[in-house]
Amino acid sequence: MLSSSTRIFVAGHRGMVGTALVRSLRQAGFVNILTRTHSHLDLTNQQDVRLFLQNEKIDIVVLAAAKVGGIHANNTYPADFIATNLQ
Repeated sequence: MLSSSTRIFVAGHRGMVGTALVRSLRQAGFVNILTRTHSHLDLTNQQDVRLFLQNEKIDIVVLAAAKVGGIHANNTYPADFIATNLQ
């Protein structure tokens, strides 16, 4: 059961979806919303992510993070974006 004190980690909180999600969670009364920038937590590093989740005692993870590019980058390197985002 969710409570207002549930510890929620939102990965990708600076993106369009993540920003809206954090705002909605706060409006719904959740007070333990944790976020980290890429410079503070590399989501492609399993060991770092595991330690973060254990140390912070995260209850729920919401993954709104992704590597993105503009139209040119997406057209030029589509497989790179897909591979990175599936890690």
